[in-house]
Amino acid sequence: MIIQLNTDKNIAGDERLESYLNSIIKEELSNFSEHITRIEVHLADENSQKNGQNDKRCMLEARIENKQPIAVTSHANTVEIAVNDALEKLKASLETIEGRLKNY
Repeated sequence: MIIQLNTDKNIAGDERLESYLNSIIKEELSNFSEHITRIEVHLADENSQKNGQNDKRCMLEARIENKQPIAVTSHANTVEIAVNDALEKLKASLETIEGRLKNY
């Protein structure tokens, strides 16, 4: 599973952030890792320099073998919370897809 990080100009995509994202994503999606070829992480600060509520956006796109990609989005006050919320949404979607495939 390849993890690709994309940030806008307002969020620093440094090594610390990349390392944090790699570890949390691999841990949280370990049950689905054999079917996921790539995860794209898109982080943005929608209000730029201004302070605001829920202005950090995390969009996760999972590329699954022989299936259409799945994308989920979450907004929060911090990047970490936005990533965790998006991961929960993505896991729920993957569990739904996995359940449907087992029923056929």
